[in-house]
Amino acid sequence: MSRRFDEAFRPLGLKSGQFSLLISLNRPEPPTIGSVATLLAMDRTTLTANLKPLEREGWLRVVTDEKDKRIRRLLLTEEGRALLARAAPIWTATHAAIETGLAEGRADRLREVLAALL
Repeated sequence: MSRRFDEAFRPLGLKSGQFSLLISLNRPEPPTIGSVATLLAMDRTTLTANLKPLEREGWLRVVTDEKDKRIRRLLLTEEGRALLARAAPIWTATHAAIETGLAEGRADRLREVLAALL
């Protein structure tokens, strides 16, 4: 499935994992690195490595927390928000295409199995 989403996002210069990471940052308040690592079930080192290309592209910024200078927050930039606005319909259409290709009830079953893995 990742390959299918990678192909769908290719015109945007985005990969499926990057989309998941960016969408996890789309919050009213910039999340901490630790909270995103927990949400995505990643260790902080892996997350930090995955953030670097997104930061280079200008899609996010790592900023110091205003109240506690030890905490770093992940701020989605305007460019990052614009990218997500273009990527979200692609994500929705790709999901719909995958579900259309599955037999009746299989999409729900797939979701159940994936949820059980969590």
